[in-house]
Parts: sequence; C-alpha cells; structure tokens
Amino acid sequence: MRLLTHNMLSSNIKGVTNGFPLRIEVEKVVEKQVEINHDFLMNIFPKIDWKAFFDASRVMGYVELPEEAPEPSVLESDLEFLRKFHHALLELHLEEGALVCPETGRKFPVNKGIPNMLLHEDEV
Repeated sequence: MRLLTHNMLSSNIKGVTNGFPLRIEVEKVVEKQVEINHDFLMNIFPKIDWKAFFDASRVMGYVELPEEAPEPSVLESDLEFLRKFHHALLELHLEEGALVCPETGRKFPVNKGIPNMLLHEDEV
C-alpha cells in the first residue's frame, strides 16, 4: 500500500467521528521504483494532508521530508524536493502490517500490500 492510498483512507466504523488518519503499524516495507510524473505530483500535492503524510512517512522509516508542507510553487523549482515527495508518496509500500483506527483502535490488516478495510457486522 502506497502512502498515497493511506492519505485517502479513513475508518468508517459506525459511530466513529475521527477516523483519519489511520495509524500505521509496520511489519514490512518495500521500495518499488516508479517513473516520476511531474504533472501528477503537482496536481496531487494540494490534495495531500501533509501532517498525516509526513507522520506516515516517518513511521515507514523515511525521514527526508520537511515537517511543514512547502508552498506549491516549490514543486516547480526544487527538483530534489519533488524527488523526495515522489519517493515517499509512490515508491514506499507497506507490504505487511496494519492500519489502526485513531478512535477505536480497530486494526485493519495489510497483507501483500492490500489493506483490508472490510467492517464486521456490528461495525456497519
């Protein structure tokens, strides 16, 4: 599971009002090379919740991102930042582990890079 995916997921358990961001429990992280696409990165950047993204990248062992989100104009001028953003967003994969609801503590397993967000009957 890429951090791009993590940034879009939340817990939909009945009664949960604060289901984002899901906490990551890491068992295995893999890096998969992906060709960089500047247009995609520039378009997705404003949609990313930076604090959740920054925290998730740290949990995954990547410490190259700034704590505060830079201005979008940085994407046009700072190729080094763009490369780091690309790497964290698209090349780091949570292969095995879990996503944990911040409110209930419910764990959603991640196996072979696929998060299982299915709810139990009593959670719907």
